[in-house]
Amino acid sequence: MYNAGKLVRSLLLAASVLAASVVPSMAQAATADSVFPLTSPLLQNTEPITNYAASNSTISYLDPARAEDLPSINLIENLFLGLTDVDPVTIQIRPELATEWSSNEAGDVWTFKLRSDVPWVRYDPATKQTTEIRKVVAGDIVYGVKRSCDPRLGAYYTLVTAAIIKGCDVVSRIESDKIKPEDFDQVGVSAPDDTTLVIETQGALGYFLQTTPMWMIRAVPHEAIEEFGEDWTNAGNIISNGPFVLEQWDKEVSWTFVKNPLYPTINEDAKGNLERLITIYVQESSTLYNLYLGNNIDAAAVPRAEVANAKADPVLSKELSQTIGLGTYYFGFAYDKPPFDKPEVRRAFSAALDRNSYVNEVRQGLGIPIAHFMPPGVFGAVPINVAWIGTEENSGFDPEYAKAQLAAGGYPNCEGLPQVTILSTQSSTSVASAEFMQNAIVQNLGCDVSLITLEQQEFSILLKSTSADTPTEQRPSMWFISWFADYADGQNWMHDVLSCNVGNDFKRTCTPVDDEIDAAAKELDLAKREKMYNDIEESFFGKEGEFPILPIYVSMSLTLYKPWYKGPFETDATFGGPHWEYYTIDQAAQLAARGGANLGLPTPTPLPTETPDPNATPSS
Repeated sequence: MYNAGKLVRSLLLAASVLAASVVPSMAQAATADSVFPLTSPLLQNTEPITNYAASNSTISYLDPARAEDLPSINLIENLFLGLTDVDPVTIQIRPELATEWSSNEAGDVWTFKLRSDVPWVRYDPATKQTTEIRKVVAGDIVYGVKRSCDPRLGAYYTLVTAAIIKGCDVVSRIESDKIKPEDFDQVGVSAPDDTTLVIETQGALGYFLQTTPMWMIRAVPHEAIEEFGEDWTNAGNIISNGPFVLEQWDKEVSWTFVKNPLYPTINEDAKGNLERLITIYVQESSTLYNLYLGNNIDAAAVPRAEVANAKADPVLSKELSQTIGLGTYYFGFAYDKPPFDKPEVRRAFSAALDRNSYVNEVRQGLGIPIAHFMPPGVFGAVPINVAWIGTEENSGFDPEYAKAQLAAGGYPNCEGLPQVTILSTQSSTSVASAEFMQNAIVQNLGCDVSLITLEQQEFSILLKSTSADTPTEQRPSMWFISWFADYADGQNWMHDVLSCNVGNDFKRTCTPVDDEIDAAAKELDLAKREKMYNDIEESFFGKEGEFPILPIYVSMSLTLYKPWYKGPFETDATFGGPHWEYYTIDQAAQLAARGGANLGLPTPTPLPTETPDPNATPSS
């Protein structure tokens, strides 16, 4: 087995030769900024059953308590088991670490019975050996939940956890330099024994069970965190319990995972055969697409410029899969700096965007225009084409209303408008979205283009730049980002993103709508609760709405999958990350296209040790 990271850096020339020999257009894509790893034909070597992938997003965190972006969550799903899991086919909650659960009559105390056969393991990249450290116990989840409540982490999902688990809200508000170990005793989570977990919630929450697969309340290994601190998730340091282990992670180059040979059978229907996954980072979607055409990777999103060609191609058209996801793309507004400190200006910018044209021109039809936040399929969502502004045929778009609102906000005809910075990632779609927004402001609001500055940053840097902790003068005015459902309930959208109580990056202050959000979370009458979320959406996105964000479109992806690569692609990762143990590679077909043969993974060496204290205090 070779080290993909080292090969990426040291053997660019050979990889470029491979790219040019497989498909002519790749010769242009292989530049100093676009480096490809060697593949089996060049190595003249055998290899495990491998899924080859490329991504134009880097990985921010592999720490369950810190992760907040989809690329990180996708990997964490395969490194750390959840309390429960979302079935990749049925999308229903099912057992994972927990085998059964029940609540008290009031619905605010939940008891979970846990498996006793799941090992914590450490993988050594140098020796290729997987070693059992000990078994996972309920105290590891106690530790993980308490750690998720720790304000010293500065994690986005700390306040999401605080909205769910009793006492977490109290701890998360303590100043970082004043927190004491005994403060965590207030968090409503305990382990009566190694296979029993008790969670106290913030009252009877009708959506609680839907949150139990989430990453920030997973078991984590205290010994690795205490030994390595922030470096505990580095390859060779990390201790994990999922179906795959980390072999290599070079943040802006590549990352490699291999199958955990000590992983017990959790789900009998998980019959995938993957032994290794190698992902390289490429900035441009066109480069990723060319890698697919050259049989260098097994799946790829279709770039917007290639959609028509892919649909017309007799081979590629058979490899296409179209999926609508529970995700909304939007521009965020910074409340803490003019001009977006005024709701009239936020309304104006939103109404100036023609979402239909955006989807057709930027997304090549891949997306559903939306002028509110929650997509269809989320409990409490209003109809997709509701027209509080604009028309049902083009919801949200009304240039005359936009100009009137801009004037009401103190900037008639854009006079006196301060500089507006729109931040995007470096991906072609993100950049094109920012450019489309810039043109909409110029054309539909009459602003001079010099007032609208476009900037691009790598994704993890964008998250830091837009964080509420970043000084106002360093924050952008707007930024392009997305939100995908963690669970199918309005709480995950109205509260976990827009509420003033989650430390949102918009820095919006509390209004009466936040009281409505809190009330909806605890309403057990489903009909009343659905109506409450409908009303909350209108409070945010109606004609007199606050508009904390500018929604644009609901996620729709067009992805190519090689005929040798199979899995529940259309349903998996609707919530949380993908389940790699369900995916299969017909390696004979794959290697017939690439060249090469197969070699199995090394045999592990299990070395069990003692069980930890279930009441251990978390360390950040």
